[in-house]
Amino acid sequence: MDFDIEYDEADDELEPDDEPTADERRARSFPRFGPGRRVGRKFADTWWGNAWIESMERTALDPEQLRKGRRYAFAGQVGPITVSPGRISAGVHDGDQYTPHDTVVRVGTLAAAEWDRLLDRVAAKAGHIAALLDRDMPHDLVQTADDAGVRLLPGYGDLDPECDCPSWDHPCRHAAALAYQAAWLLDRDPFVLLLMRGRGEAELMADLRRRNARRSVATDAADEAAGTPAEQAYAAPPAALPAPPGPVTGEPLALAPLLAGHEAPGIDAEALGVLAADAAHRARHLLAATRAEPLAPEPDAWCDAVRLAARMPRSASAGRLGEASGRAADLPRAVKAWDYAGAAGVDVVDAVFSPPRELVARSTEALREAGGVDGAAPEVKNWRNRWTVGRDAQVRYGRDGRWYPFRRRAGQWWPAGPPGPDPADALLDLPQS
Repeated sequence: MDFDIEYDEADDELEPDDEPTADERRARSFPRFGPGRRVGRKFADTWWGNAWIESMERTALDPEQLRKGRRYAFAGQVGPITVSPGRISAGVHDGDQYTPHDTVVRVGTLAAAEWDRLLDRVAAKAGHIAALLDRDMPHDLVQTADDAGVRLLPGYGDLDPECDCPSWDHPCRHAAALAYQAAWLLDRDPFVLLLMRGRGEAELMADLRRRNARRSVATDAADEAAGTPAEQAYAAPPAALPAPPGPVTGEPLALAPLLAGHEAPGIDAEALGVLAADAAHRARHLLAATRAEPLAPEPDAWCDAVRLAARMPRSASAGRLGEASGRAADLPRAVKAWDYAGAAGVDVVDAVFSPPRELVARSTEALREAGGVDGAAPEVKNWRNRWTVGRDAQVRYGRDGRWYPFRRRAGQWWPAGPPGPDPADALLDLPQS
């Protein structure tokens, strides 16, 4: 069943005390879905709509509530849906009840720093903007978000259902029905997901236009400063270059002792010493780079913060890096990943993508045959590039083609060892709890 998207308009006659909040002004309302709407083999039509459903179903405590929620969604028992930053709401009734239940699904919003990183990447690729305007969300747009350290599609724990019904289930059948129908909204318009995550379409596109304008000005300025034409540069005799430095070995000089006794208010001498030594170390790598040993790609802001935090001698300095990156809570796990595998290890903590089907089938069978980390036959569950074995072990496939072991600690997955070339070996190498 096709439907038209309706927008809430601000009421020009609102009294001053009734002024809507910023989130209320950005809210969008959608008409209810009538009964009998059916889809193909999957519930939603698009991969991102089904990714939304996977996120909701993975946190569910009772599969029976999910089955009832799907029936309610198909039967049209969900009223008009309102979407605003961090919130989806609708009235959901039980069929034999006149008054619907007030049902809400709360969605984690992105921090300002995460939006800045994401929009900088999106603005740099015209294809991403064109895809959004065409109501499409290609895989590489989500990949771009992952590269910026931003989880665009909700993950484990990002959805929080609420309902005024007496059920204690998480989610109850009413919240499940609302979440299932929200997938149908996402099918038609990925801007709905961006609104849930905290930004409305109008302000988001205005921000992207401003970023594009700044890029154009910067490009024009660079062109004006280009200087010597290419013909003259190639015609000039080559300048004599100094011999390259020797190979880089060992750790850089710690400069903190040299700064002792010269502290200034607000300056952490120890952290400054690490930064200065790190800059010298990287400069030497730049000078020593050869065609045989090309430089690694320049890390993004998040990966660079993790790298520096891993080198910081004091937790206070590392904590400031976490706050500046906007991901302080994620920093300890990322530092652990860096210790095991560097930038590739940091990437695999957040990266979610779909490997080839042949690799999925082959790896699932190999993990089952491995016998589990405790000698028992394991239950192996696969989701995208992640294989969960039993309750507390997980193996992830990285974009570099290696396999990374993880352990569950306090409800979170933590890197548990260096990567390997084989999923079963990575599982068997996991340290015992």
